[in-house]
Amino acid sequence: MGIGRRIGDTLRVPGRGLRRVVTVLTVLVLAATVGGAVSLSAPSLVANLGLAQQVAPLEPAEPVPALGPLAADAPLPTAAGLAAVLDEAADDMSGEFAGTVVDPAGGTVLWERDAGTALVPGSTAKVLTGAAALLTLDPGDGFVTRVLAGSEPGTVVLVGGGDPTLTALPDGETGTYPAPARLAELAEEVREAATVPVERVVVDLTRWSGPELAEGWAPGDVRGGFVTPIVPLMLDGGRDDPALQDGPRTTEPALEAGRALAELLDADPDETAAGTAPSDAARLGAVTSAPFSVLVEHMMRSSDNVLAEALAREVALVRGGEPTFAGAAEETLAALRQAGFDPTGAVLRDGSGLSRQDRVPARLLGSLMAAAAAPADDDTEFLRPIVTGLPVAGGDGTLDDRFAADSTAEEGRGVVRAKTGTLTGVSSLAGVVVDADGRLLVFALMSNGVNPATVRPLLDAMAADLSACGCR
Repeated sequence: MGIGRRIGDTLRVPGRGLRRVVTVLTVLVLAATVGGAVSLSAPSLVANLGLAQQVAPLEPAEPVPALGPLAADAPLPTAAGLAAVLDEAADDMSGEFAGTVVDPAGGTVLWERDAGTALVPGSTAKVLTGAAALLTLDPGDGFVTRVLAGSEPGTVVLVGGGDPTLTALPDGETGTYPAPARLAELAEEVREAATVPVERVVVDLTRWSGPELAEGWAPGDVRGGFVTPIVPLMLDGGRDDPALQDGPRTTEPALEAGRALAELLDADPDETAAGTAPSDAARLGAVTSAPFSVLVEHMMRSSDNVLAEALAREVALVRGGEPTFAGAAEETLAALRQAGFDPTGAVLRDGSGLSRQDRVPARLLGSLMAAAAAPADDDTEFLRPIVTGLPVAGGDGTLDDRFAADSTAEEGRGVVRAKTGTLTGVSSLAGVVVDADGRLLVFALMSNGVNPATVRPLLDAMAADLSACGCR
């Protein structure tokens, strides 16, 4: 029984069949529209040029696919073949090392080394967060930011809905996030709905609770650009520069968002303060982020810590848990367990993997990645954004500067797709690769206690070796 079938039987997410039909029909309609435009406009243009008798009718060219599907009957590597390729590299690893290679089509573990040992994962913990989000949330929904009428005339309440992608950038400009909700649009809705001029903005942060920084985070992580205080209201992930992925962040993201709205509404930004919305307050406006499925893809590709924390909190809320670091971690593991995964040994202090107190076994990373990469069967592809969001070796995301053309991992360039994880003394890599026989394989490789500058090339080389061998 394949991994995809097992998860589908455990936790079915309905409705995707309809979305696929709609997508296909949209493509067909678009193709028909483009063809119609050519047939209507080309003859008139030719006639106007006086060339009607010299031009033959255009015949549509047969499209040639650039990439084809993998062969369903590609040979499966053997345990002995993989051991011959990977054992020596694993033996040479200093510090603690764990790894696994899985066939996603059948769920068979083909190779492993201490895969049940829980190590500090770094950002590969986002694989757990992304899976829990896709298992729990409606992939077509998004974060919603609202403005409600305040308790006093001239006061409005900006209610944080957990969206770290909300932006104050003008229409047509984007920072690091895809299709962000815009504060200017929200302000325009408020202007139209408000019965009196707005004089003061209050920010409501009651959606989440608990500490704003997690256990195990380094004190310099905020100014270092890796994270901002985790509150349900911010602009562009709290970045000083919305276009800079890991630039410095603000220490008061919610108040800065409130002040930005106040300026758009011609209110006094200095009067912005924290508060709560009246229980019966009228809604003056609302904006919604990109869909959760798109945000999971972005999180995987860019390794965005703040977005990971927001998704984990949303999982906690939907599952009825506490919207805190501890509650989000508990509900993330509970969602995985409910779907049939075994999170034994996993310990989470956050949703991003930034905490050095997180522990995850390579076996769990491998099983999650295998489920996401399993052949589509009985509508089980709801975990697919984990794979489609993976960075490409030497191409984009957090792998854009790895697997260099002159390195020992060169053969994995453009073939390996993987989530990275890096902290001081921590390196991990979990993803997918197509081997020399055209077989899709899943791998998870983890190292603790060694300088990432030393061990990352070794992990890259192991993944590249998988791409270069048939391993039979």
